[in-house]
Amino acid sequence: MPKGYWLVHVTVKNPDAYKEYVERDTPIIEGLGGRFMIRGGQSDTVEGTSLDRHVMIEFPSYEAAVNAYHDPAYQEVADIRRANADTSFVIVEGMA
Repeated sequence: MPKGYWLVHVTVKNPDAYKEYVERDTPIIEGLGGRFMIRGGQSDTVEGTSLDRHVMIEFPSYEAAVNAYHDPAYQEVADIRRANADTSFVIVEGMA
């Protein structure tokens, strides 16, 4: 079964408030089967436009990735992200 991935690109507008999102989302995501593959770090946009930070989270399946996004506990903390950052958020099925 192909894995599922969250591909998230973020520009943080309020770093102090965004810290709460990072602290609270990690145990929720990991509890839902997610594993952080990329979280920030150096990057270079060589074509097109991009936001500042990049995050990739792997889930056991595409369905698990979709369900994790819609999980009420995650959605509660996602409101913190939405209020304090510009985000592009895509859920993708990996290759089998």
